[in-house]
Amino acid sequence: MSEIRSSKPATTPRSPDQEGPADTGARWPLPEENFWSESTDPHGIVPGEPQPQAAVAQAPESGEGRQEQPEPQPQQDKPKRKRDPFLDNVKFVLIALVPIGHSLVPTLSADSARAVYIFIYTFHMPLFVLVSGYLSRNFWNSNAKTNKLVDTFLIPYVIVEVGYAALRFSVGQKWSLTIIDPSWLNWYLLALLFWRLSTPVWKRMKYPVPVAIAIYLFAGLSQISGDFSMDRFFGLLPFFVIGLVMQPEHFEMLNRRWIKILSGVTIACAAAVAIYLAPMAKLSPFYFKSSYKDLHLSWWMGLGVRTGLLVCALAMCLAVLALVPRRETWFTDLGTRTLYCYLLHGIPVLIAKEMGWLEFPWLYGPLGVLAISSTCFALAIILCLPETRTVFKWVLEPRLTWLYRRPSRS
Repeated sequence: MSEIRSSKPATTPRSPDQEGPADTGARWPLPEENFWSESTDPHGIVPGEPQPQAAVAQAPESGEGRQEQPEPQPQQDKPKRKRDPFLDNVKFVLIALVPIGHSLVPTLSADSARAVYIFIYTFHMPLFVLVSGYLSRNFWNSNAKTNKLVDTFLIPYVIVEVGYAALRFSVGQKWSLTIIDPSWLNWYLLALLFWRLSTPVWKRMKYPVPVAIAIYLFAGLSQISGDFSMDRFFGLLPFFVIGLVMQPEHFEMLNRRWIKILSGVTIACAAAVAIYLAPMAKLSPFYFKSSYKDLHLSWWMGLGVRTGLLVCALAMCLAVLALVPRRETWFTDLGTRTLYCYLLHGIPVLIAKEMGWLEFPWLYGPLGVLAISSTCFALAIILCLPETRTVFKWVLEPRLTWLYRRPSRS
C-alpha cells in the first residue's frame, strides 16, 4: 500500500503521564478505546493547543541590564481532542447486525433468512475484531488502559454470565453456569482479553500477519475446546493482527471513488453468492471456530475452506470500510456506546425466542426477514442511546479505582 501522508505535522511536547503517543503522524486521528468506544482520540495534535513558551532568563535585580519580567498569562483550558466519526459509524453499522443475526436463528429453515444470516456472519465479527485490533495498537502505553482489562472485560464478563444464567433459568431452562466456558455472546469479552494480552508479542514480530494466518490455518487440525474462548481466539486471530498493523493511511486508501465502486460490486456479489449457497451451505464454517474434523473435511479441504473464508471475509471487511460514511452522521454518537447493545441485546432476543415470538409462520420468508431486521435495528438504536448507558453503566463499566496501585513517581 502506498504512503499517503505528505509531511509530518509538528507536535507539542507531552508530560510523562499523558496518555497516548506523542505523535503518530496520522493524517486523520482515530479513537483509542477500552472496548469499542467511550474515549476521546489520543492520536494527533490537539487543535489550537498552545505551544510551550521558552524559559525566560533571570536578569539581575538591579543595574542597567535588568529586564522586565512578562506578566503571567492566565492558563487556558486545553480543548478536547475531537473524535473522528469514521470508526464510530463503522461500529454502529456492525453492532446493528449482531441482534439481527441472533434473531434470525429461529427462522433459518427459510432460504431467505439463511442467506441473510450467511451474508452477515461472513464479515461482521471479523470486521469487529479487525477494528478492535486497530484500537489496541497503543493499549499497553497506558496504565489506565491496562487497568481496564479488569474493569471492561473480567468484571462485566462475570456479571453477564451470571445474569444470562439467571435469565435462562427464569424462562424455564436448566440452571447452567460455567465461567470458563462463555455462553452465547459473552465469548467476545474473553477472546478480546486474550488478543489484547498477546498484543506485545505481535508488535515484536517482523511478519505478524503471515504468522497469524499460519496459526489460524493449522489450528483447524486440532479440536480446540471452547473453554476461555480459545476456539474463537485462534479462529479470528488474523483479523485482530491485521488490525494491529494497519495505519490511518490504509483507511484513507479506501476513500477513493474507484475503490468505493469496486466495494459496491463486491457486496452485491457476496449477497448473490449467499443467496446461491443458502439452500446447501453448512453454517459451522462461518462461526470461525470449528476444526476440520468437526466440519467432516479432510485436512487439505479444510485448509482450502479456511483460506477461502479468510479471503472472502477480508474482501467484505474492506468493502464495508470503504462504503461507510466518513463524515458525522445521525448514528455517529450511537457508535460510541456499542458495548451496551452487544451485551444487553441478548435479553430481549432470548425472551422473544423462548416466548415463540420469532416462530410465527409469516416470519419464514422475505417479509419476515424484513420485519425482524427492522425491529432489531430499532433495538440497536435504543440500546446505544446515552440513557441506556446511564442506567447500566454501573454494571457494564464499573470504576474500580480502589483496586489498583497508584503509579510510582520518580
